[in-house]
Amino acid sequence: MAVTIHQLRKWKEKGRPISVLTAWDYAFASLLDQAGIDVLLVGDSLAMVALGYPTTLSLSLEEMLYHAQAVTRGVNHALVVCDLPFLSYQESPQQALRSAGTLLQQAGIAAVKVEGGYPDMVNTVHYLVERGIPVMGHVGLTPQSVHQFSGYRRQGTSDPEADRILQEAIALETAGAFAIVLEHIPHPLASKISQTLKIPTIGIGAGAGCDGQVLVTADLLGLSEWQPPFAKVYSNLQDSITGAVQQFCDDVRNHQFPQ
Repeated sequence: MAVTIHQLRKWKEKGRPISVLTAWDYAFASLLDQAGIDVLLVGDSLAMVALGYPTTLSLSLEEMLYHAQAVTRGVNHALVVCDLPFLSYQESPQQALRSAGTLLQQAGIAAVKVEGGYPDMVNTVHYLVERGIPVMGHVGLTPQSVHQFSGYRRQGTSDPEADRILQEAIALETAGAFAIVLEHIPHPLASKISQTLKIPTIGIGAGAGCDGQVLVTADLLGLSEWQPPFAKVYSNLQDSITGAVQQFCDDVRNHQFPQ
C-alpha cells in the first residue's frame, strides 16, 4: 500500500516514527522503496551528490524535473516529495505554482518542499495549498540560504532565534503545510516544535524528539566526500566500490577476466 499524507498524520498521532531518505535516480529510488522507506525526498542535495555542484544553488528546475521523473519510475510504496530549487519559487506565489505544477504534472510526485518560514513564504505555502498542491515546509538551517548564514551553521542557538524558528513552524502549519523539516537546530527546540504542532516534524540534526528522521542517502551509505556532523554512516560503499573497480582493472590487465 502506498504511503499517503493522511497516513503520515496518523503515524504522528500514534507515535510511529517516519523514515525519510533522499533519492536522485531510478536505481536508488527502487532499492530504497523496496527496503520499506516511508518517504523519498528528491532533495536539491542532488546538486552536489549527483551533479557535482558546490552548493544547491546552481540546480535548475529542469534538472530537478529530470531527476524527479527518474525517481518516481522506481517507486511503488513511498511518498515522493520534491524540493523546489533555488529561485524557482521565491519570486512570487504564481511562480511557485508554475514550478510545483510542472513537477506534479510531469514527474508524478506527491508534494513539494520549500525552505523558509518568513511571511512571504508562508503566503506562498497557503497559495499552493489552496490550489491543491501539498507542501512540506523546512525551517532551521535552510541550505539555499547558505551564504546568508555564512555556512552550514547550527540555527536557533539563541532565544530570539529559537522563538523565530518556532513561530515560523507554527505559521507554516497554519498556512497548510502537511509536514515540516527541522534541520540542524538544538534538540530541545526541535522537541518543543514537535510537541506544539499537529503535523509531523522530520528532523535532520535535530535530535530524537522529532516525529521522523531524514538523511541524505549518500551520507548514510558512505558515498559522500564530506559528512555533516549529525549524519550516521551505516555502510562504507565508497571503499567497497573502489575496491571492486580496482580488482576489475587488475583482472583485465592481468588477463584474469574474462577467463
